[in-house]
Amino acid sequence: MQKNRAAIILLLLVLFCPASPQSVVNTLHNLSVSGPGTVKASSETEVCIFCHTPHNSRPLSPLWNRDDPGGTFILYNSSTINAAPGQPDGSSVLCLSCHDGTIALGNILSSAADIDMTAGIVRMPLGRKNLSTDLSDDHPVSFLYNSALAASDGQLKDPSAILYPVALENEKVQCTSCHDPHKNVYPDFLVASTRFSQLCTNCHKRDYWASSGHSTSTKTWNGTGANPWPHTPYSNVAENGCENCHNPHNAGGKFRLLNYLAEENNCLNCHNGNVAASNILTQLSKSYIHNVYGYNLSHDPVENAISSAMHVECVDCHNPHAARVASAAAPNANGFIIGVQGVSQAGAPVKPIQYQYELCYRCHADSPDKPPSRTVRKIIQNNVRLEFDPVNPSYHPVTAAGKNSNCISLIRPAYSESSILYCTDCHASDGPGAPVGPHGSAYQSILKYRYEKTDLTVESSSGYALCYSCHSRTSILGDNSFGEHKKHIVDERTPCNVCHDPHGISSIQGNSTNNSHLINFDVNVVSPNGVSNLRFVDTGINSGYCMLTCHGRPHGAGMDY
Repeated sequence: MQKNRAAIILLLLVLFCPASPQSVVNTLHNLSVSGPGTVKASSETEVCIFCHTPHNSRPLSPLWNRDDPGGTFILYNSSTINAAPGQPDGSSVLCLSCHDGTIALGNILSSAADIDMTAGIVRMPLGRKNLSTDLSDDHPVSFLYNSALAASDGQLKDPSAILYPVALENEKVQCTSCHDPHKNVYPDFLVASTRFSQLCTNCHKRDYWASSGHSTSTKTWNGTGANPWPHTPYSNVAENGCENCHNPHNAGGKFRLLNYLAEENNCLNCHNGNVAASNILTQLSKSYIHNVYGYNLSHDPVENAISSAMHVECVDCHNPHAARVASAAAPNANGFIIGVQGVSQAGAPVKPIQYQYELCYRCHADSPDKPPSRTVRKIIQNNVRLEFDPVNPSYHPVTAAGKNSNCISLIRPAYSESSILYCTDCHASDGPGAPVGPHGSAYQSILKYRYEKTDLTVESSSGYALCYSCHSRTSILGDNSFGEHKKHIVDERTPCNVCHDPHGISSIQGNSTNNSHLINFDVNVVSPNGVSNLRFVDTGINSGYCMLTCHGRPHGAGMDY
């Protein structure tokens, strides 16, 4: 009987443990006394016995020598998953008999007593290999992966396109779809390399991914600060691929297996000047920012295009599977914001966006929780979509060329009456070499340049640098477009903002007689003149008059001002 048992064990060793560099004998799954790891038996010499037995196995295949964990596992779940993970079954539940940390490593069916392990180890030590019974932070397993799932998801390959060595088990994804317990050719017993996302893209086919920056960039870590890739052996962005942001086991951000729970940390571990060229972390330390730190788990990839509750995360504006360096002409979306959703000029959800302003409209247009205007004007309008509508009496040219066909103050040839601007021509990080997006600025409203709005401001090229970046200071103060510009701006120290509404005036509130040239007064500075309502009257090219009181002096037709 003893000879038969020895012969069968020898046969199992031949079948499951070939003596080669890829043999289980040379891996951490050799828990016998001869094993290469620190987790191993104190005296047991048999290798396969920790998993397999020739008699009385449970289940019968693959001659399993361990108890089913038997417990209930917390499963992975997110708003973006189309699969339906079930309680672990098949090979997954066998793997978990060690890796959930609930059963002693030496507890086997073929022996009444547990095999003693070294250093007092009983169960799987805490760490990345111990998945616990909470699988909500691990890649889902034990779910049916068929053509119907691939079609409904839209970003999964059809099962027929999945190539060896990745394999389904009875049409299900199991631990063994990604891991081969007998071979450790690739780290963590993976069946294929994760370098350049090779393993992940066997099943996943993300839109835009192949040409994205995270798939192609050769940027490396400069060695400063924390290692951005603590759980991988790779040295640049492209090699790390999916694992720049994702961790398939024990992920910090459970809902999409992100490395960190705080969404922005998955971006700022590289976009802090230590890997990516642009240091976004520095921009987010400025006085006025898109405050990604103020929210956590507020963004959802499947949320409505029109933001119902105020929040901002990096992924509200950037699609990490798509973003890349690619320039574009206004108003078209450039590569940094390709593949995100937004709201059209007509107010309809769009995905992906075609124009940059469609992204800004998500929060600054029809959202009920949009930020208010910082200036109290005669005509109040906080919806920038309505302010930029090309049918308006006047607007800055963000959605279309402007209404003024004789804007002689423009700095030429950089700008002309047919020019179209990006929102980020005004709203962007300030300072030389700063990234083009509105991450953070020293100036209120995340403005790219200084723009003084306080009444009685002394005129200077720096005080109104935002306006003077497009409009010639010499022309403005030379009264080329309006005969009283210098008097108002220099002599009376009246800021541009007192008279001009920089976005535009909605056609449902204003008209071309009273609201041309972006005229919409700051009512904290001007008031009615006691004769008529507060208004501007356009009487032709470079001609018009105001009906108001400013700095205690009444203005109007025939009045001395």
